[in-house]
Amino acid sequence: MIRGIKVQLKPNNKQKTKLFESAGVARFAYNWTLNRQQENYKNGGKFISDKDLRKEFTKLKQTKRYK
Repeated sequence: MIRGIKVQLKPNNKQKTKLFESAGVARFAYNWTLNRQQENYKNGGKFISDKDLRKEFTKLKQTKRYK
């Protein structure tokens, strides 16, 4: 038999802020990757590997605009 455990989070204001920030960052990364793949497909390119996208995203994070 498989059992599940329910956990309820009760974050304070600082923790709530951090949770929303991390959700926003994850959404940005997903949207950026999706847009990058769509542009590549429109230009006739093939699927970009996860490894290459991660390297490109790391370089993007090091620019002044996205620090």
